[in-house]
Amino acid sequence: MRGGYLRTIWAMGAFLLAGTVGLFCTEVCLAHAASWQAGVARVAITPEHPMWMSGYAGRNQPAEGKLHDLWAKAIVLKSPTGQTGVLISLDLVGISRTTAGQITQRLQERFGLNRDQVALCTSHTHCGPVLGETLASMYFLDAEQQQRVADYTAAFPGKIVDLVGVAIASLEPVTLSYGVGETDFAVNRRENPEAEVPQRRAAGELKGPVDHAVPTLLVKSPQGTVRAVLFGYACHATTLSFYQWCGDWPGFAQIALEKRYPGATALFVAGCGGDQNPLPRRTVELAESYGEKILAAVTALEQRQPTEITGELRTSYREIDLPFSQLPDRSQLEAEQASGDRYLASRAKGLLEILERDGKLPATYPYPVQVWSVGPMNMVFLGGEVVVDYSLRLKGDLNQPELWVAGYSNDVMAYIPSRRVLSEGGYEGARSMIYYGQPTTWAPQVETLIVEQVTRMMNASRASE
Repeated sequence: MRGGYLRTIWAMGAFLLAGTVGLFCTEVCLAHAASWQAGVARVAITPEHPMWMSGYAGRNQPAEGKLHDLWAKAIVLKSPTGQTGVLISLDLVGISRTTAGQITQRLQERFGLNRDQVALCTSHTHCGPVLGETLASMYFLDAEQQQRVADYTAAFPGKIVDLVGVAIASLEPVTLSYGVGETDFAVNRRENPEAEVPQRRAAGELKGPVDHAVPTLLVKSPQGTVRAVLFGYACHATTLSFYQWCGDWPGFAQIALEKRYPGATALFVAGCGGDQNPLPRRTVELAESYGEKILAAVTALEQRQPTEITGELRTSYREIDLPFSQLPDRSQLEAEQASGDRYLASRAKGLLEILERDGKLPATYPYPVQVWSVGPMNMVFLGGEVVVDYSLRLKGDLNQPELWVAGYSNDVMAYIPSRRVLSEGGYEGARSMIYYGQPTTWAPQVETLIVEQVTRMMNASRASE
């Protein structure tokens, strides 16, 4: 009798325990199902053979080695209701419309990802390889180097698609938080001669607009371990100009963050730094010190308890016809092809080929604008080398001081000057179009067209909340 009683009590206890455990598991599983998820992955994209480096016209030989590896990194974000976004961070000077299209098309075919769900962000390091046709008028490569660029470019989309597959496979529940730190090594290069920067900085007399925000997304496991750090800053990656592969200061910033958070993946999103330089520059020690400044900005932000992200993920992507100014005619291009300026002649040769093939030059360019809302965090991805006026204006016009505005995204086809910079001319407003192979300068209304498109997309995102 006593044994039967004990067996009954044990059975009842086991039933109650099982019910409690089942209830606990159900609650945990439901909590996980209702949480954000994230997956991260990385793959080295350092060329295996000596190749021409991108970014500087003055280089006269291929790379000689590496300071550290170049990386492609991907983060997949999945909202509680299953909306997915993939951000890919690349240690490259830029990516062309053609290569971006190959990557996004394959991602759609393999994973069902629409164009708006994929953001391709480049760091603009000037110590990475030539990829595709980006800055094609800048390089004069022999047959061997042309073939290496072609081979590297052909293999690149497949490598990125595989990378995203690994990131998707690693999805797991996370918490997200967002905030904006600050650092100060970017200097408006149009307003401050490089040699005068140390003295002007010491005297508090640096001139010109800057954006010193360090927007940061922290991705943590439910236990609080940092899994990923996504960060941005508006500054050229031009501290270094030697012949070694290197991510420049964004590369060192990622290294510093990954040391600070063991096991985490750090990803960089370049801001509107088209007219911003890291000054002073030209030494590895300075590049490392700027990476440490980013680390300090992020860790200080974490101490201030950044905003937890709840809500949904909304993504949108549009291309607008960005107009050029007066196009050159055939006689002008033929005169430029005979010019002693080899860059001007190279561009003219390419444009004449387009004229022969199509019968005319394009009057507009399909310019990419992308907007993501990750809960309360809003991100704008703009193509090209966008000058700082855009981020400052958008933050003000939209009354969002914490708006994350990225440049160098999806297609780096040229500098994108504001109306002010365009009217002033100079490298960002005019001369740079030669190296990018564009037929002429942009029309005066480009800033208005871009800002209006971003505003429409932001308003649509708010309306869908």
